[in-house]
Order: sequence, then C-alpha cells, then structure tokens
Amino acid sequence: MKRVWKWIRIIASFYIVCGIALYFLQEKFLFHPKKLPPDYKFSFSVPFKEINLAINNERNLSIVQFTVPDSVRKGIVLYFHGNRKNIERYAPFATNFTRNNYEVWMMDYPGFGKTTGKRTEQVMYDDAEQLYKMARGRTGKDSIIIYGKSIGTGVASWLASKKDCKRLILETPYYSIEALAKHYAFMYPVNRMTKYHFPIYQYFEKTEVPVTIFHGTNDETIPFFQAEMLMKVWDEIPSLKRELVAIEKGKHNNLNDFPAFHQKLDSLLQ
Repeated sequence: MKRVWKWIRIIASFYIVCGIALYFLQEKFLFHPKKLPPDYKFSFSVPFKEINLAINNERNLSIVQFTVPDSVRKGIVLYFHGNRKNIERYAPFATNFTRNNYEVWMMDYPGFGKTTGKRTEQVMYDDAEQLYKMARGRTGKDSIIIYGKSIGTGVASWLASKKDCKRLILETPYYSIEALAKHYAFMYPVNRMTKYHFPIYQYFEKTEVPVTIFHGTNDETIPFFQAEMLMKVWDEIPSLKRELVAIEKGKHNNLNDFPAFHQKLDSLLQ
C-alpha cells in the first residue's frame, strides 16, 4: 500500500509541476518571435514600403506594404501572419497576392521584428484595427481582403467581425486557443489556464462576409478537425457563404507548395 501511495504522490507532483510549467510558459509555446533592431534594413524581391507607426511613446508598430502600381491595384490584403520570427518569414507569400494585383500589408506583433511593447491579445487586436484604418484611408471597404495564417487567423477573424471588408480568408485556423490546448493537454482545465483565447468560432457568428478556410488534412500542428468544427458554426446560418478547402496531405507550413491551394486562392482574387 505504501508503494501505491508513493507512486500516487509522484504522479500528482508531476501533474502539478507540468501544469505550472504550461501556465507560465504558454507564451513560449504560442509565440516564437525574432526581434530586429530599429535600424535593420529590409530587403525583398517585391517592391515594398516600410512604415514604423508610433502608437505611443513606448510602442512602435512595424508594417511592410508590398505594393503594386496604383493603375492596376485591385485592393489591399491585410495579412496577419503566424507565430514565428517576423515579417521576413512570411514575405515570400506576398507574391500570391501581388501577382493578382493586390497590395499586401503585413504587420508584426509586439516582440516580433521591429514592433515593440507588451504583447497581449487586446493589443494584437488594437494593432490590427490600426492597420485597417490605414487601409481604409487608401481604398474602399469592398477592396479590402482580410487574411490570417495560423495564430494570425484569430486576429483576422476578430477584425472581420468588427469591420467591413470584401472577404475573409483563413489558412490553417483553430476553433479557439482553448480548443487547441485541449487537444494537446486534455488532462488540464485549460479554460482556466489560457491567457490567450482568440475564440474564432464566436467571431464567425458576427461575420457577414464570405469566408474561405484552407487547411491541410495532415496538419500536425493545428489538426484538420479544428477547421471542421468551425464549419459547423454556420450550420444554423445557411445564408452565409463559407467554404472549407481541404488540401489533401497538406501539413501546417506547406500549403503554398500545393497547386490546389494556388488555384483556389487565385480564383478568390480574380
């Protein structure tokens, strides 16, 4: 009996220690930023314009606008990237849009690239709203496409639920951070532990524009069933146009390698 209680104590201690680590290290699991010095010089193969927007005395918002000639510009894509490094990692995807004559505006989250300040979910939303306001100063709401990739799908979905746009496109989204955390840490009360929420399913209920979801069936980071769960949100709102584009054998970071991804994306941008 003593041996049994000994193992119970060991397992309980292990459970508690892991739970504490998950709580205090969740930022490390969710975000993998790479900072850049303020004087860092970007270099991209696509024409671009860099903007450093002073939000206040302590915060700078770094934005890169990948441009096309005004004479052929169809609109602006507000691109909210994933959780790794900074804009440089996602810049190669800009050509998916510029070749279709859409400008692409990317911003870095706090702690990523040249964007400074404390990162919170609300701050990420506020920065997205600033980016949208800038775009509205250049073009009409019907010429703005909101695009989110991975962690950025939460930011993009929030913005589309608040602001008018042409459509919302999500690449490898999740139902919510809690739902994703339950997949990996089902033994913990993650609803009480998560500091970030990004409840995309709730934002969908307030989104009135067409939505397209791209998701790989072999996604090893955000499982495909998360996208399927999102599609069910609309079951009671059949009038809204939504679609799930399943990329067979696609993983989390390689959808750009599939012709089916480009064919569908090009058709959305025509």
